[in-house]
Amino acid sequence: MDEAGRVRILLGDGQSLFREAVRVVLSAEDDFTVVAEAGDAAQAIAEAERTRPDLALLDIALPPSGGVEAVLAITDRVPDCRVVLLSDQQDQSTLIRALEAGASGLLLRSCPLSDLTDAARAISRGETLIPPRMLGALLSELIRRRRRHDEARRAVVRLTRREREVLALLAGGADLDAIAGSLLISSETARTHIQNVLSKLDVHSRA
Repeated sequence: MDEAGRVRILLGDGQSLFREAVRVVLSAEDDFTVVAEAGDAAQAIAEAERTRPDLALLDIALPPSGGVEAVLAITDRVPDCRVVLLSDQQDQSTLIRALEAGASGLLLRSCPLSDLTDAARAISRGETLIPPRMLGALLSELIRRRRRHDEARRAVVRLTRREREVLALLAGGADLDAIAGSLLISSETARTHIQNVLSKLDVHSRA
């Protein structure tokens, strides 16, 4: 916040008229100040580093690489900045990518501009902003992911000590010869261990 206690905001959107409309709405509030604007992802990242805002409102389709990539960079370089993405669609995969990138929520561009003020205040208080109609689907997806994670963990537990060593080497990018050399075993034995690992993890092929 600035010395007057106002939330400092960065606007990132490829449409200048939309940015102007949002800026007018936010600037009319006593507790907000727009400190920077950006028309593309690179500029948004640069302005975030320069101004160190409390909150960034970014278009999900911010050119050229998209708002999610900008979220990754901004949350990494300006950790105290909370980021909200604005989207034209209620797309579940987009929401999950945004949250995984570090966004504090997603807001539909079709919402009344006046709703932005409430959203900005909520995010500034540390809340996460999810469109109500997307919340049920999000929870279902998180439950499915947790189940898949639990299944994968149970599969790894079934591996022998040697197979876990092979799995670690595979995860590090080692090929058949590298695994054999690292574990001081023959290539044929290494191949057998690899096939056992893939079978127990239900992976059906390996190039």
